[in-house]
Amino acid sequence: MDGLMEFETDGGARVVVEGVDDESGARLVSRGDGPARAARTFENALDGVRAAADSALRVFRDGSLEPDTVELEFGVKLTAEAGAVIAKGSTEGHLVVKLSWSPERAPADQEAADRS
Repeated sequence: MDGLMEFETDGGARVVVEGVDDESGARLVSRGDGPARAARTFENALDGVRAAADSALRVFRDGSLEPDTVELEFGVKLTAEAGAVIAKGSTEGHLVVKLSWSPERAPADQEAADRS
């Protein structure tokens, strides 16, 4: 198992993450018995995932589907070098998208109404 890494939030809180991977092959080291300290804040490490979520939401909200709700689920892995990356799940990549419509706005109902 990989070591612990400590991130600090913009508000100064500590977030300790277990099992952090370093893609360069280097091992994380810490001073004393504590976790290794990350070079960036927790928020900065998640910036790429936030941008990916924003882009995905725009794709599903701005199209012809017009769902009432959009749910995105990302598996996120924290690494010493890259910060946060979208983790690979049991298949190639991990992104679950759930779109829902209220019964009166279902896409099939809308298509039938458009044809009338």
